[in-house]
Amino acid sequence: MKHSQPGSGGKLYYEPDDPIPKTLALGLGIQLAALAINGVVLLPTIVFRAGDAEELISWAVFASVLACGISAILQSMRVGRIGSGYALTHVSSAIFIAVCAEALLRGGAGLLATLVVITALAQVVLSMRLSLLRRILTPVITGTMIMLLPVTVMPVLFDMLNEVPTGTPAYMGPLSAGITICVILIMVLRGRGILRLWAPAAGIVVGSLVSAYFGIYDVGRVADAGWIGIPSESPPGLNLHFDASFWALLPAFLFVALVGSTKSIALVVSAQRVATRRSQAVNYRAVQRAVTAEGVGNLFAGLAGTMPNTPHAGAVAAVEITGVAARRTAFAAGLVLLTLAFLPKALAIILAIPASVVAAAITVVMASLFAVGLREVVRSMDVSPRNGLIAGVSFWIGIASEFDLVFSGYISELAGGLLSNGLTTGGLAAFLLTALTARRKSRIRGKLDMAELPRIQEFLRKFAANRGLNSILERMEAATEEALLTLLQSRDELDGSDATRGDERQELRLTASKKDNHAVLEFRVGAAGNDELNLQDQLEWIDDRVEITQIEHDVSLRLLRHLATSVRHQQFHDMDILTLHVSASSSDSP
Repeated sequence: MKHSQPGSGGKLYYEPDDPIPKTLALGLGIQLAALAINGVVLLPTIVFRAGDAEELISWAVFASVLACGISAILQSMRVGRIGSGYALTHVSSAIFIAVCAEALLRGGAGLLATLVVITALAQVVLSMRLSLLRRILTPVITGTMIMLLPVTVMPVLFDMLNEVPTGTPAYMGPLSAGITICVILIMVLRGRGILRLWAPAAGIVVGSLVSAYFGIYDVGRVADAGWIGIPSESPPGLNLHFDASFWALLPAFLFVALVGSTKSIALVVSAQRVATRRSQAVNYRAVQRAVTAEGVGNLFAGLAGTMPNTPHAGAVAAVEITGVAARRTAFAAGLVLLTLAFLPKALAIILAIPASVVAAAITVVMASLFAVGLREVVRSMDVSPRNGLIAGVSFWIGIASEFDLVFSGYISELAGGLLSNGLTTGGLAAFLLTALTARRKSRIRGKLDMAELPRIQEFLRKFAANRGLNSILERMEAATEEALLTLLQSRDELDGSDATRGDERQELRLTASKKDNHAVLEFRVGAAGNDELNLQDQLEWIDDRVEITQIEHDVSLRLLRHLATSVRHQQFHDMDILTLHVSASSSDSP
C-alpha cells in the first residue's frame, strides 16, 4: 500500500471522510484560518486602496472574510455538484488584484461588483464543461497571462510605497516598506518548512511595528473600532450600464478567471495527492465540484461588493505538515472566518497597517507571480521551442497595449476600447499564435459498440499511413480493441445491462495524433455514472486482485497495459476521456 508523505513521520492520520475529534477539528480549523487571514484581509485592502476607494475598505474586507468563510464551508461539503469534499480554505485571489483595481478606477465599486458576478457565473458554467479547458488554456497561454498580471498593478504599488500620513517625514514610508520586504525575502530564501508559509505575515508584522515606532500606524482606527458589529457601509450594488469601461475590462476578467480556475484545478489535484494513503488517479468530478464551489463563493463576493477568492495553497501545505486531511477542518476554518467577520476590532488591527507596508508585501507576491508565469513558459518550451517566441511576442504586445506605447491613442480606442487592457491584448495574441501552431489531429465519430471496430481500424490504417506510423499499426489496432472492450465492460458493470444494445449506445469520438514517434489515441464518451471506478486506478491495483472471476474479467485491462505505454482515464460529470500512448514497445516512454 502506498502512502503520501504528510507530517513529520510521513504518515497520513486522517483521510477526507474519516471521523475526527471535534477539538482537533476546531484547533486545526483555527490554524487554517490563521494561515489564510493574511490573504483574506490584506488583498482587498490593497485593491481598494489602489482603486482610490478608501472609504469602502472596511466593507470590502468584511465581505471578503464572509465570502472566504462561506467558500471554505462549501468546499468541505459535497452538496450535489458543489464542493470538493477536501480540506480547502479560500483567500482573496492575488491574480485579480490588477483587474479589480482597474475596475475601481474606471467605474467604481458598482462596476467591480458587476464584473465579479459575471466572472463567478462563468466559473460555474466552466465547471460544467471542464473537459474543454485543457484544450483552451495551454501552458504557454497561461504562463504569458500570469506574467502580464503584475504589469498594471506594479506602478500603483510603487506609488503606494511612498505614501505617508500628512506631516510625517517622507522617508518613513519607504523605510517601513524596505524593512518589510527584507524580512519576507530573508524568511523565504533562508527559511524552511512552515517558516516560509508565515513569511508575508511576519514581514507585515515587523513592518507594522516599525511604522508604529515612527508614528504612521493608524492606532486611532483600532481604538475607534467596536468589538462586535458590522461596517456602517452597505454593498455598492451592481452597475448595469454596460458602458465602454465594462466591455474593455470584461475580457480581462474572463481571461483571469480562466487562468485562476486552471490554478485552482492544479491546487485541488495537489490536495487529492496528499489526502489519501493509496495512490489514485485524479478525481476530476471532485475538481469540477471544487470549481463550482469557487464560483458560488465568488457570486456571493460580487453581490457583496468585494474581490473574488480562490482555494488557498496553504491548506494543502498544512495537510502535508500535520497529516490531517479531514474535510471537517475546512468546515471549522470557515466557521472561524465567519465569526471573525463580526469582530471589527480584530479586522481594524489589520486595516490600520500603513499603505507602504501592505504594498511592500504585495510587491513580493507580484514578483513571485511573474516568476510562476515565467516557469510555465519555460516548461512549455520543452514541448516546442516556438512557445518561447509566442510568449515573448505576446508579452510585449500586452506591455505596449497597457501603456499605449504604439500608435498612441489609436490602439486604446480600437474595438471600443477592448484592446486598452494589456492582459486582454497579450492573452489574445498568445491564443491566436498558439492556434497557428496547433498539432493537426485526425478524428472519427461513431457509437461505443464493438460493431464499429472495422470502421475504426480503417481510420487507424489511414492515420498510420499519413503520419508514418505503420510500424506500430498492429499495436494501435489491438490497443483500440481492448480500450473499447474495457469501456464497454465498465458500463455493463455499472448498470447491469448490455451497453451495446439498441438506442442506448453512447457516442464515441476517437482522436488520433502523432507525438514524436508515438501515437496518441483519445477516446471520448459520455460519463457512465458518479460511482464508476477509474480505469487508471484499476490498472494500478490490478496485481492486488486474487479472485479467479476478477482475474478473468481483467484480461482486457492486462492486455491494454501491455499494449499501451501510457493509459490515462479522466472522468468528468459529462464525459469520460481515455487517452492511450502507443509506441513500438510497451517499455518505451511516451
